[in-house]
Amino acid sequence: MKLKFPNTFVLLFSLLALIALATWLVPGGQFDTQLVDGKKLIVPGSFHAIEGRPQGPVALMMAPIKGFVEAALIIGFVLIVGGAFAVLQKTEAIDAMIKSVAQAHTRSPLVRAALIPVFVVLFSLGGATFGMAEEAIPFVLIFIPLALALRYDSIVGIAIPFVGSQIGFASAFLNPFNVGVAQGIAGVPLFSGIGYRLLVWLVATAVTIAFLMWYAARIRRQPELSPCFEQDQARRRELDLAGFENFAGMRRTHKLVLLIFVATLATMIFGVIRFNWYIEEIAALFLVMALLVGLVGRLQPDAWVAAFMHGAKDLVSTALVIALAKGTVILMREGQIIDTLLHALTPFVASASPIIAAQKMFLIQSVINFFIHSGTGQAALTMPIMAPLADLVGVSRQTAILAFQLGELTTPVIPTSGITVGVLALAGVPWSKWARWMLPLQLAYLLMALGLLAVPSLIGWR
Repeated sequence: MKLKFPNTFVLLFSLLALIALATWLVPGGQFDTQLVDGKKLIVPGSFHAIEGRPQGPVALMMAPIKGFVEAALIIGFVLIVGGAFAVLQKTEAIDAMIKSVAQAHTRSPLVRAALIPVFVVLFSLGGATFGMAEEAIPFVLIFIPLALALRYDSIVGIAIPFVGSQIGFASAFLNPFNVGVAQGIAGVPLFSGIGYRLLVWLVATAVTIAFLMWYAARIRRQPELSPCFEQDQARRRELDLAGFENFAGMRRTHKLVLLIFVATLATMIFGVIRFNWYIEEIAALFLVMALLVGLVGRLQPDAWVAAFMHGAKDLVSTALVIALAKGTVILMREGQIIDTLLHALTPFVASASPIIAAQKMFLIQSVINFFIHSGTGQAALTMPIMAPLADLVGVSRQTAILAFQLGELTTPVIPTSGITVGVLALAGVPWSKWARWMLPLQLAYLLMALGLLAVPSLIGWR
């Protein structure tokens, strides 16, 4: 009998119920905190028991709406971006671009060989340098139809921008949101150790590219092996991608619309790096893009509004999924069990070998990542404990920071991540299918991380 996983909504609500139950079984606990350079940091060794706050049925039912409130920025961002991309799609410029790339892909062996590696490297660089995470969400709407046009599947369309950016984030060498914050807390020079981190990034990105190219080639040979085969067949009919070989080329209007789109992306990257833009500014930027695209594409006001509303409406389920994922964190926080779970994990780090200790740190950070997905938040929570603990077990603080980073390798698959479930809901791919596809890649990441964490102790990396 084939194993059947529940859909994303059932899975997340079941997880909410389990967390609510855990608040009755796990005692409450808390670390003391202090403000250092404006950051709220844990005081090592300050853990103490406090009265627990068991979360009952009422709290369970309130968690989704509280999650909606706390995730309002990302939810609003997703709805606005969805509307903006629907306007972009209405101009038919994206369809024209996809057919042009598909045509080149068919005729040029070089394009076929380079397309996946080039794009994965670009998204991985975004994650490794300016912390690209939520910013990758809109690209799913571009890469799924592109992947379908190239006779791949929706999985490939999701993986190029989403897994690419997430792996870059986890193996970052200049990301201020995880490397920068963690090094500041651990008291090591900012962005020091960049040489080995560059090697880690190269290895992680290469593993991702190799797996994705193997899978893409397999799907081109046997499309029915895709977990999304039937769904993708329907999508291809809707996209009308047949006959792109005879495509006459993009019109001037299409090129102007795409130029606005590229300029929007360049502005977004510049704003994030130079002015620390976040979701509000990026959402506003995409709204401006939608207005400009509508003007250049000569869309009537009624058609513009209808397209925007249709795009936003299609993402309502995505908004609800993000709210449920956020609710899991809220229940743990209000139940006062996050610090207790962190404290309980700490003794498992101790080991006679610094290599084993570093690998244990990575495994613990991977568990913590299931509950706390913010790179900055996780650094602020764990590094005040892990940094001095590293000194005690003979692990360099640089290695402890790397273990914290690599713990985020699980983000592309965990169902408590708002970005992960949001991307999958946006793509219309069930989490169960995605998780089954990601399993061998996650095992490869696990072995890769264990190996990369053994090297620092052997070479004296500090």
